[in-house]
Formats: sequence, C-alpha cells, structure tokens
Amino acid sequence: MRGTLLSPPISRRQLLQVGGIGALGLTLPELLHAGGSSGPERSCIFIVQYGGGSHIDSLDLKPDAPADIRGPYQPISTRAPGLNVCELLPRLAMQADRFAVVRSMTHGNGGHDGGMHVAMTGHSVPTPDTPYFGSVVARVRPATQNIPSYVWLQNLAGDVEPRYLRGGFLGPAFSPLRVGTDLDNPSADKFRFTAFDPPAGTTSERLLDRQRLLRGLESSVSSGETTLSPGFTRFQEQALDLVTGTKARRAFDLTHESDTVRDRYGRHPLGQNLLMARRLIEAGTRLVNVTAWCGLAEGEKFTNVQTWDMHGPVAAHIGSIFGTGSYGLGFALPRVDQSVSALLEDLSERGLLDSTLVVMVGEFGRSPKVTNQGRDHWPACYSSLLAGAGVRGGMVYGASDKQGAYVQERPVSPENFGATLYRALGIDPGTRLGLDGFTRPASTGQPVEHLLELGSA
Repeated sequence: MRGTLLSPPISRRQLLQVGGIGALGLTLPELLHAGGSSGPERSCIFIVQYGGGSHIDSLDLKPDAPADIRGPYQPISTRAPGLNVCELLPRLAMQADRFAVVRSMTHGNGGHDGGMHVAMTGHSVPTPDTPYFGSVVARVRPATQNIPSYVWLQNLAGDVEPRYLRGGFLGPAFSPLRVGTDLDNPSADKFRFTAFDPPAGTTSERLLDRQRLLRGLESSVSSGETTLSPGFTRFQEQALDLVTGTKARRAFDLTHESDTVRDRYGRHPLGQNLLMARRLIEAGTRLVNVTAWCGLAEGEKFTNVQTWDMHGPVAAHIGSIFGTGSYGLGFALPRVDQSVSALLEDLSERGLLDSTLVVMVGEFGRSPKVTNQGRDHWPACYSSLLAGAGVRGGMVYGASDKQGAYVQERPVSPENFGATLYRALGIDPGTRLGLDGFTRPASTGQPVEHLLELGSA
C-alpha cells in the first residue's frame, strides 16, 4: 500500500490533498487555520439586529416629535445621567453605566443585502469579497485554545446573500462555524450540536487510524516539494481533537448550564444564543456573531428570522410595529432587555467584560415617520450599543436631529465604526490583509477615541 501511494512521487499539492481534510473525513482544519498577532487577548460578541432595529423606539427616543414620529413609548432614565432609553428596556437602563450608545451611525445603503454587507465589513462601498469583521479577527487574532476562532449563532434569511458564511478574500479558512438554523436552534427542546460529529459510520478509533496513516505518509517523504506542512499537520491534529475530544463540544452544550441561568437569559433564540456565546468566549472563541432573532410569539407560525424588519405586510400581520407579535417591538424589545442585560451582568460577574467587546446594531435604522403599519429602512441615521473591552460606559456619542432622521453631531461612518471595534479588540485598524502585504487594510477609518478608555487598546 505504501509503495503504491508513493510511486510515482507525490507532489506537494497531492500530498496535501491526501493528508488533508478529506482523508480524515472532517471539515474543521480550515476553520482553525489562522495567522498570528500580538497584544492583549480580547474577544467580541456581536449581536446583529437583522432587519434593522428602530433607533427611535429603543435607544434614541424623540418624545417631543409629532405623534406619527415619536411612537407610543416613553423614555426612561438610566444609571447614566443624560442617557435615556425606551421604557421597554428597564433592565438595560439599570446597567447603562456598562455601555455606550452611538446615536450617529450613518451610511447610504438601504437594502438588507447591501446594508448588511456594509455594516458587517466596516466599508461604505465594500467589494463582493470584502470579509466580515469575524473573518478579519480570525485571521489576525486566532483562538489560542483548540476551538473555532469565529462562530455565527443563528442563520440569516434569504434577503441577504450568504456572505456571512464565507471568509471573503481571506478564504474559507476564515469563515465562521454556524450553529442553529431557523427553528433548529439552541432554544429548541431537542436541539443538539452536531458540527463536531464524525461522518456517519466513522468511529473515533477509525479517525485515529486515519491520522496514523497520514503520519506514516508524512514521515515517508523526506524533503523538498513533497514535505507536508508542519502547520497543516497541526491543524489536522486540532480538528481531530475537536471531534474526538470533549472540551470544545462542551462549550456548545447548554445542558451544562443550570435552569436558573438559562431562565435568566430567556428561553428564546436570542437568550439561549447569547448564553452559548458567553460559553464560547469563555472557552476561547474570538468572535461570536449572534443573529438577534427573538423567536415566535405564542400561537404564531414561523416566517423568517428577520425580527427587526418591522414594516409592510409583516408589521400589518401583527397590527403594527408596536404590536406584541413576533415582528413587533412590544415582543422584541423586552426579549432584548432580558437577554442582553443578562449577558452584560454575567460577563461582569465572571470577570470577562473587560476583555469582551459587546456590540449590538442592525444593518440600518428605521424611518422617522410611521407608515404602512411600520417604519421603513433608514440608513441615514441610526444607533448602536457598545460595551466592554475598554468602551466607556454610561455615555452617548453623537446625536440625531429632532426627528431622528439625520445625524446632527459627530457622524460615525462604517469605516470609523469598524476601526473603533478593531482598536477595542487590540487590532491595528490599518493591518494589511492582502497577500502582497500592502493592499486591502482591515479598515480605512479612524477609531472614535472618545468611546474608548485611555490605553484600552
């Protein structure tokens, strides 16, 4: 067998194919393959309000605006003087000293697909292969533990191209491991994490046999073009450990959490996904994206995971954007309040908030005027929430006009927002990602230093 495999001589490409992922029957080494960097180890939980959350009804209320603009909700005070939030967010109000609100986010793409690509890359006019934040973080700051660097919890729906599942020009090695799709997510009673399961009919012993065969192939080739890359061998071993070991698998298993903790986060997709995100960060994952789908109201049938796309037929179905059905703020905001406040509190109690950046933002905001039972897409001005990793808590940055329509003070572009996130994570925004070493920087923006504590990077 050995002579057959090695005659005629195997090229480097062929040996990588034989000794690569297919020979083990796995799909994980590419997720583990990443470059190195230096500096403080920081991680990120990035909550995506897919559909576009209404800033005017959550983080930037306009109580003095006309009735068809201000909506029915009243602002409430928080622990941070001058920072008011919606009355449906009382638990977050009690933790306002832990987060900052940016009320001057702005870009020009009002489509779900285009807006998501802008918001998740930090580039106003990204190319089709511009990588998402998570892919860049996985490339520059890979996990030092044997766990995927980049994970995406809960899918996006058909209104966006599946760029979130790819690594952009960085390649598939830096794409995320996605967990949970539609109703099959960690809040479901029978949900079970299966990504690390070996191929059907393949036992752990058989995988070990395959690894021993690959080691034999590597040792039989002495030098030159046919030498198997030591780095690639290491990634094979890491992938095998993920499948045959228990540490990483345990991080994805919410049954190790008490009922009290699970109830604290909320028994809905957003709550359970944020709890899983905390477990992954604790285990060493660098960036976890969480689609902020809040689940279904009692008796409702599943449509899609775009909780925050509250206008048109969807909003009309539940009465209006202010309804208590699955696509109404009366349903969604209390679930955000419960789960995000639990996350911030939990991270703080575990000593993880200082090293974990928490971001919550949509691909855009919502129009000031209520029409067609809801608010339409609005990228000109919207809000985001930031916490942890040196972010100055208890502050508001920027301002919108009297109707929440346009930025009045301190606009924050996608580029500057992205640069701020990278700086908080200890990554130089100007890091060059192109193969030539000088094109395609991670960000072309400037960090909003006012949001960050001195020396936070």
